[in-house]
Amino acid sequence: MIPGPSSRYDEKNSETNQFTRWLVFLSFHMRHRQAFLLIYLIGDNMRRKWVKGRQENLLFLIAMVCLLILLSLGLKEQLFCLVYPGISYMLDEYDTDDSSVYKMAAGFSSGYYGYMEKYMEPEICVENSAGARELLMAYELNPGEIETDEQHNEGMAEDESMNEVFLTEGQQEEILAENGVQSGESKEFIKAAEPAQVLDYEALLDFDYLKKHFYTVDSSTNIGEDRLNARKMLEYDATISTDASQPQILIYHTHSQEGFADSIPGDASTSIVGVGDKLAQILQDEYGFNVIHHTGVYDVESRDYAYSAAGPAIEQILEENPSIEVVIDLHRDGVADTTRLVTDVGGRNTAQFMFFNGLSYLNSKGNIDYLENPYIEENLAFSFQMKLAAEEYYPNFARNIYLKGLRYNMHYRAKSLLIEVGAQTNTVEEAMNAVEPIAHILAMVLKGEKP
Repeated sequence: MIPGPSSRYDEKNSETNQFTRWLVFLSFHMRHRQAFLLIYLIGDNMRRKWVKGRQENLLFLIAMVCLLILLSLGLKEQLFCLVYPGISYMLDEYDTDDSSVYKMAAGFSSGYYGYMEKYMEPEICVENSAGARELLMAYELNPGEIETDEQHNEGMAEDESMNEVFLTEGQQEEILAENGVQSGESKEFIKAAEPAQVLDYEALLDFDYLKKHFYTVDSSTNIGEDRLNARKMLEYDATISTDASQPQILIYHTHSQEGFADSIPGDASTSIVGVGDKLAQILQDEYGFNVIHHTGVYDVESRDYAYSAAGPAIEQILEENPSIEVVIDLHRDGVADTTRLVTDVGGRNTAQFMFFNGLSYLNSKGNIDYLENPYIEENLAFSFQMKLAAEEYYPNFARNIYLKGLRYNMHYRAKSLLIEVGAQTNTVEEAMNAVEPIAHILAMVLKGEKP
């Protein structure tokens, strides 16, 4: 039996108590168990104040019919709007603890979570279906279903374009006109020979300064000075073996379908995969690294499970190639249609990029044990050294490092990077222009030249 309001029924209402127990039993065995659970929890609170005797049966019957009709019509947003005011009213008028409200929310499927997170901004963290499971686990609701996720799906970052963003033809033309450089006429990349600016390394030792100027911390998580320590991160040895006779770097794409403003549908060379092709080629031809570019597709059927789907393939590649020291998951970001992540690098319009780190920590739960990552500190140190090199040699090219609460498959190697190159509002050319400076700073860090 679910802990909560059911334990507080009056003895004199034993008949209706039996009815609600039967209803809860149904909630775990019927297709629309979310609806039954909501009816039970809301009805329980209402009954204690308003409903007398057998009228409860009629109330439940009416509520069940209404909710199931809404569910059958797929009116998720309308259903939430109908239920949420009742929850708010109970919070204001009745002695209802927070856990009961969270349990009501837990009755929703991940679609309800998305609507609630977007419009209501509750003080609970949800990251797609993975976040829903986290919330269910936290309040001990139906834990058996949580265990069915054998790959421990990790959700995805909001800034990784949670929804596919398609620009209109007019928006694409506007971006291309703003770009001002016709394809094929781009200037040749000139590698920065000297730092364009020298950072104040003493200032970096101040935790508050470091966090404010170099990081964006998602509201779902947090980080302290024990992990975000500039001295320790600078002391980390990020160099790799100089033996290029065996693979050293793996590049892959959890979200291979991500494209840009003028990407050609069906042409992978104009998508993030094409950006990966160019990065692999430059790292091999110009810097002498041995690179594997894996182009497996994991986000066609469901983006929600892409990290879980990619996991076994990445594990197999690493098992077959134990010499690989660096793993790069290459993405493009998702932003508002009016946002343009463009900067000037050597006279070329270049897409800005961002490093992304997962912390396996949620404010609502603490450390996520089943998403253990023994390399979090090394991951942070690696991206930090990359960010510093970018700031010194190519100012305004790298955005702040983004920190979020889950793991994002960064637990396979100490030197793991998740890189977001531009966004859907960048052109393919702008994204391609970003590859050469990224390759340069990566080579500097891996060869121990900077920072």
